[in-house]
Amino acid sequence: MSNIKGVDDDEDEVKANPKGKGKWQLIIIIIAILSVFASGGGVWYYMQAQLKEALGETAEPKPKPTTFVELDIFTINLMPEESNQYLQVGLTVKTTESDEIIKEIGKQMPAIRNKILILLSSKTAAEISSVDGKKQLSTQIVDEIKQSLDSEEMQEQILEVLFTAFVIQ
Repeated sequence: MSNIKGVDDDEDEVKANPKGKGKWQLIIIIIAILSVFASGGGVWYYMQAQLKEALGETAEPKPKPTTFVELDIFTINLMPEESNQYLQVGLTVKTTESDEIIKEIGKQMPAIRNKILILLSSKTAAEISSVDGKKQLSTQIVDEIKQSLDSEEMQEQILEVLFTAFVIQ
């Protein structure tokens, strides 16, 4: 009987080892599969970055810094409605920060002021009193400034016009 008992113990050990060995094999396979996916993901990410760089694209365009160019105060007569009214307005031009655009605005200042004066004097108080009227006027002034600049690159650097003072009497 002792022989049989020993044989049973050996059989238990043989049966126990394959189960333990199978768990380790499963763990190694899972780690290998995860490593393959991680490597593939890394290669894909690297290739996407290289593709964007080759096409000249960046992940996020950096916002361009801006600057402000203050214009002198404008005082003009508005188109008459019921009585004569005048407008006193302060303007500031928001542009991308560039020495070229600031110099160009300075060179073109007489033409810019002329275009703005003509535009403002063509308005009535009712047209520009509302918020929508002011927004529309701001857009029109931007268009007038852009027309005074020669190159499209310079025109694109004019972002908006801000009112710093606005009085109708």
